Amino acid sequence: MTDVEQPGERQPQRVDRRLLEILVCPVTKTALVYDEARQELISRAARLAYPIRDGIPIMLQDEARALDDEELRALKGR
Repeated sequence: MTDVEQPGERQPQRVDRRLLEILVCPVTKTALVYDEARQELISRAARLAYPIRDGIPIMLQDEARALDDEELRALKGR
């Protein structure tokens, strides 16, 4: 396996750590958890996952995906 990006594949982009420190959930104003693997910012309080596209957090409730109980339990240790 190589590190060469295949057509149609996207490599996750890093998000500036300083930005992650100041962002909060727009719905609840609570802290977010960065899921680097899924490129999402998680709001436990709102039960939402905000996508990160091309290194830019999309902090719109309409763009967020709802989290189920199982996903929230998996985040408990973070």
